[in-house]
Amino acid sequence: QVQLVESGGGLVQAGGSLRLSCVASGGTLRSYYMAWFRQAPGKERAFVAALLWSTGMTLYADSVKGRFTISRDQDKNTVYLQMNNLKPEDTAVYSCAAMNSAYAPMVRAADRYNYWGQGTQVTVSS
Repeated sequence: QVQLVESGGGLVQAGGSLRLSCVASGGTLRSYYMAWFRQAPGKERAFVAALLWSTGMTLYADSVKGRFTISRDQDKNTVYLQMNNLKPEDTAVYSCAAMNSAYAPMVRAADRYNYWGQGTQVTVSS
């Protein structure tokens, strides 16, 4: 059973940066994709970025490509989301999630992830 705890959200002006962290415990991540999703008020949860823990391979939503970077620290069992050049439309609750890598073709589908953190609010002011 994997537990995920996010931190690092907050309020930032447009053009600013934030780094989110997600600490995993309770199991090995070797067979998992780790991902970040976000949900803005009144909208469905959306894929942001994913990382295959075993290789470090990354995937991004088009809306964040070139601005956000997902990375991992294997010693700390932690995945990060570095967010640069933030825009007001990035405002959302950001959640960390883990999915068995056997479901790789569905990596952008939230319903394939069976472990979730509690979420952290990111607010970008204009």
